[in-house]
Amino acid sequence: MENYVLTDAIGTQHTFAKVPQRIVSLVPSQTELLVDLGLESKIVGITKFCIHPKNLRNEKVIVGGTKKVDYDKIKSLAPDIIVCNKEENTLEMVENLRQIGQVWVTDINTLEDNFQMISDFGNLFDCMAEAENWNQKIALAMNDFKKFIQNKAVKRVAYFIWKNPYMVAAGANFINEMLLLNRFENAFAKLSRYPEVNIQEINKDKDLDYVFLSSEPYPFKEKDALEISVYTHSANVILVDGEMFSWYGSRILKAFDYFKKLHQNL
Repeated sequence: MENYVLTDAIGTQHTFAKVPQRIVSLVPSQTELLVDLGLESKIVGITKFCIHPKNLRNEKVIVGGTKKVDYDKIKSLAPDIIVCNKEENTLEMVENLRQIGQVWVTDINTLEDNFQMISDFGNLFDCMAEAENWNQKIALAMNDFKKFIQNKAVKRVAYFIWKNPYMVAAGANFINEMLLLNRFENAFAKLSRYPEVNIQEINKDKDLDYVFLSSEPYPFKEKDALEISVYTHSANVILVDGEMFSWYGSRILKAFDYFKKLHQNL
């Protein structure tokens, strides 16, 4: 096989003499996608947060988290490729990992980015048929969901991801993309990334319909909803599954059914 050149989402060119056989994956949702593309046997290292499928953490080497890893442990695995994400992993981590081997970085802010990532993995790991199959299934489910949602009234929301300090998902990220898909207007969309907010002023000039408390990265519970409801006035405070709003990759296929149930229960 001749050398082949591929470019990742941040513009880094990679030259491969053969299809990568030993994968370290440092993003939970991308680990799940790799498994769904039939690559589980090639995964040699994962993070402690790679919880899907459930058996994986008992069968693969855990090399750390998404922000901090054991470089020596990763080096000992002799990976052909280390799969990262621009938002999930730090620039410092990526630069250090490049001293060990090739680092493929994804950057997912939109649904189109997600389709591209799946196609890229198909080319990178020589599983084009599986990647195309997943993209087709996701596209069909997305179109079905768009028909379901098209006549729903737009609702104004705040989506909380953290407590102490309170932080929300703002614009230019994948959570905001999923909110828009659901016809939820993000009250903080004009801000960037994940700003801190003053909970006592959460509904000031916002006219919120709903406040969503995500199950991750901070595991909001009912007691948190009660605490926050003091400040939300007429807005309903609802616990939501963070994986469905923030996990890209193959997880999106399950998200559409979850979103339908969510709307039916609002």
